[in-house]
Amino acid sequence: MFDFIKNMFASPVDEQLSGVIKNGAKLLDVRSPQEYAEGHVKGSINIPVDRLANHINDLKKTDTFVVFCRSGNRSGMAKAILTAKGFHNVFDGKTWNNVNNIVNSF
Repeated sequence: MFDFIKNMFASPVDEQLSGVIKNGAKLLDVRSPQEYAEGHVKGSINIPVDRLANHINDLKKTDTFVVFCRSGNRSGMAKAILTAKGFHNVFDGKTWNNVNNIVNSF
């Protein structure tokens, strides 16, 4: 019953993110190191958005990424940076709590 109600209100974005994450997307937390240390998604990589351009060569363009932050603002900027640098499989997970909830639902 609970799954039925949960699925009734699930957004297509959450379903898409869930599928992408289940298929092994790299989880990229673009918050500050301090925010990351206070709590983060298991298995996520922390590269603050203001340092992302300096770490582009550390990331594979063929990988799929889910970017996220505290409120969704920095994740949008991170997605734009990666897309501008030629990354095609980048999904905006918005908040780390959103992505964490998806990861913990598996």
